[in-house]
Amino acid sequence: MTSALHAETPALSADHARPGDSARARLTRLLDHDSLVELGSQRRHQAASFGLDRRRPDSDGVIAGTGTVDGRPVDVYAQDRRVLGGSLGEAHADKIVRTIDEAVRGRVPVVGINDSGGARIQEGVAALDGYGRVFSANVRASGHVPQIALVLGPCAGGATYSPALMDFVVMTDEATMFLTGPRVVKAVTGEDVDARALGGPEVHGGRSGVAHFVAADDEAAFAICRDLLSYLPSSSSDAAPVAPARPPVDVDLRAIVPGDDRQPYDVRDVIAGIVDGGSLLEVQAGWARNLVIGFSRIDGRTVGIVANQAAWLAGVLDLQAAEKGARFVRFCDAFGIPLVVLVDVPGFLPGTAQEGNGVIRKGAKLLHAFASATVPRVTVVLRKAFGGSYIVMNSRSLGADAVLAWPDAELAVMGAEGAADIIFRRQLDERPDDRDDLIAGYRRDAMHVDLAAQRGSVDEIIAPERTREVLVGLLRSLRGRPPGFVHDNLPQ
Repeated sequence: MTSALHAETPALSADHARPGDSARARLTRLLDHDSLVELGSQRRHQAASFGLDRRRPDSDGVIAGTGTVDGRPVDVYAQDRRVLGGSLGEAHADKIVRTIDEAVRGRVPVVGINDSGGARIQEGVAALDGYGRVFSANVRASGHVPQIALVLGPCAGGATYSPALMDFVVMTDEATMFLTGPRVVKAVTGEDVDARALGGPEVHGGRSGVAHFVAADDEAAFAICRDLLSYLPSSSSDAAPVAPARPPVDVDLRAIVPGDDRQPYDVRDVIAGIVDGGSLLEVQAGWARNLVIGFSRIDGRTVGIVANQAAWLAGVLDLQAAEKGARFVRFCDAFGIPLVVLVDVPGFLPGTAQEGNGVIRKGAKLLHAFASATVPRVTVVLRKAFGGSYIVMNSRSLGADAVLAWPDAELAVMGAEGAADIIFRRQLDERPDDRDDLIAGYRRDAMHVDLAAQRGSVDEIIAPERTREVLVGLLRSLRGRPPGFVHDNLPQ
């Protein structure tokens, strides 16, 4: 059976490469003009078995060095499928490890361009150990500097784990990622599947959550990478870049959110009416769509947005949304990025599939992420916050610095209909026509936002049109902790 670390992709094949796809060309298109400073361009492998002694190209299939993006230093490497198939051997691994370690030492982000068939089979265990050293370097860097993986072609076996250990994965439409390729899958399981169906962007952008961004092509991937870097600090010891403040999109926030809590709306329209220029760099937009996460700016400063999406599954939390939110919150906390949480959540999704697949465990990850976060955290309850999901979504009891709510918001153990059916069960058995009145009474006496404000669960009830103004004031006063390493960003 073929090892999962080389996943049957021919290590010395270059059939995927196209004109213009060389690693050096890709880096020059990603970086500022003439900023690439290459290191190790003459490095060659020293293996001699299976004819490798006759194939010792300069660079050993990976270009590494440093450069700038929008004038800010970044350390970079790019695998080159034209050279030994982009396969990873001992020298190849040395160059990647050095790049990551130098990024940590220099307190700059690291960007890796991945296009590799996996371990260089001809180098045997030396290639496997090379992967181990790369993975260890990724873990050492985690939480110290941002790590961005651009997956621009087929990545198989061990080539997939380094991106998975990094903070963000940008995947192009023609890229694939899988541990074991279609032929192995066919031999072991009998399943007949092609590479795209096994590990293409539809899989990792929409079903697995491995890809944080899906881009149409290399140029779109580079643009996403540059945009992402513009929001991020160079390291956990630095502050994020500050941009000139811009007004939000001119929208009527009251009109966006319907009064009927069962009627959907797109929470991204609310975000646009709060953040600078209405701009949101949404992360994992195609996966767990009931939760929106991403980067914006308020008053010129980067914030992380976490918002329930009423337009998808009514905004309920489920195991995927909890997992998605938890790692994003952890990333923002690791790099000192304040969090703005927009809440409109009816609860956790019920059912045997959720329970059996670990919604308790995944929900606990989001709880832990918020409760342990040390960055400024401000919550705005837009419409409703019920049950355990009220707690999980950065409640005051979890340590939120401030909880705001719109005037018609409702906070309770559950929705009025379900609560009335339980509390007034006997009365309803006798007089079912009283149900509407009992529901209205429960809303008034147990759910209204005034009650939460009176007991301190909500710090202030604000008009929707004042949301940005209040957030600006709060975030200015909550500049956050001194920069420095806090924790790593463990893959969820």
